[in-house]
Amino acid sequence: MPRSRYLKSRLLAVLLAIGAAFGVSLSVAPQAGAASLTRITDFGDNPTGLQMYVYVPNGVKANPPVLLALHGCQGSGPYLYSSTDFGALADRYGFIVVYPSTNPGGSCWDVSSDQALRRNGGSDPVGLMSMITYTEQHYGGNRNAVYVTGESSGGMMTNVMLADYPDVFKAGAAFMGVPYHCFYTGTVRGWNGPCAGGQVSMAAQQWGDLVRGADPGYTGPRPRVQLWHGTADPILNHRDLGEETKQWTNVLGVGQTPSSSDTPAANWNRSRYADRSGTTQVETYSIAGAGHQLPVQGTPMAATAIHFMGLDGSRTAPAGTGALRAVGAGSCLSNPNSSTTPGTQQQIRGCTGGAEQTWTHSPSNELTLTVGGSVLCLDADDRGTANGTRAIVWSCNGQANQQWNVNSDGTITSVQSGLCLDVTGGSTTDGTPVELWSCNGGTNQQWALGRPSAGRTPPHTAVNANSSEREQP
Repeated sequence: MPRSRYLKSRLLAVLLAIGAAFGVSLSVAPQAGAASLTRITDFGDNPTGLQMYVYVPNGVKANPPVLLALHGCQGSGPYLYSSTDFGALADRYGFIVVYPSTNPGGSCWDVSSDQALRRNGGSDPVGLMSMITYTEQHYGGNRNAVYVTGESSGGMMTNVMLADYPDVFKAGAAFMGVPYHCFYTGTVRGWNGPCAGGQVSMAAQQWGDLVRGADPGYTGPRPRVQLWHGTADPILNHRDLGEETKQWTNVLGVGQTPSSSDTPAANWNRSRYADRSGTTQVETYSIAGAGHQLPVQGTPMAATAIHFMGLDGSRTAPAGTGALRAVGAGSCLSNPNSSTTPGTQQQIRGCTGGAEQTWTHSPSNELTLTVGGSVLCLDADDRGTANGTRAIVWSCNGQANQQWNVNSDGTITSVQSGLCLDVTGGSTTDGTPVELWSCNGGTNQQWALGRPSAGRTPPHTAVNANSSEREQP
């Protein structure tokens, strides 16, 4: 559906006056003089023949975050690059944007088949994951800072990728999407009229169970989610925003009642759903009077999404999630037997990638572990500040003995005591306990937070963006 120039200009006139209310800048760097898109012709497993374009800004930062940006029906990667502000924001903040295109060109994403709606099941999501792996390996992309956004069909696919690969993405922003699995037809690129019309409604638990079923063995942390929708959307009904909200608040374990609601800009109704620590897990924007044209270029919409995901350098996104590998031992910090018992001392074991070894360093400096639906914090036993204090798990309480600095030299230090997280005696044996000790520079006090990746090296060719295409949802 062509974007409404009338509505776009009306919103722009209003929003330019109030952009400062968001803590993000309205102005974006012009495309002139910017880097160009690069076409990647072979990037790995690609069952549906997707096309990959990558945008690496001239000022890309070292170990840059990666944003997967997904177009709508009748669009393409180059079109999304030219019609949204994500590329200009990448110029400003130094992250990489991957702009895929569907096959056949201009088609919608497959968010309706059995293959697409499960991890590694096939279809478009597998090709999209190959693009991410390629970007990590060949452009130095930060595997601990991968994000996804999209509009319309791309907003739907944003929800699918967050459900299929919760260990990969740290956060996502879906514009004009529908809940994961709402568009199911059992066919590739099927159209689900009742879902589009906002006629599919389920309880929060039912929606959440569908997400959990996409990767049924996964029990680790889930990516944070931002959702956008216009109240006058004629293509995908505004009621879908409420269903998405029910789904993701359930998945992320926050209440159905917003922690806060406000109007940060004219016609923008924002609700936030925060966890116990005060971190916003789900954020929604209902844009009064808006049709099917979000995000509007030249307004703060894309910048607000970038801010939520933390791509502007803000601390709204987790500092990292993955295994904590003990450098000296080559093993991982592990919660023995996936224990949920407070006081269990942590130890090192061979790295498995399991939930018992998947840690998140949160914006509040907690190191958390999710086991059997319970979130536990790494804790200095009995608030100890002496050498030999046990490193245990305990119910999170926000106290200083549960706060940890993950330092650039590889050490992890207790905020309370300044002691280093230490593998006892420098041992490399499975089951060796982990404790706190005075920092001494040993490799038994050095840790690496992250996840493994794999892939292969394809060729690529440079292309220019094509801005002549028009896009429908």
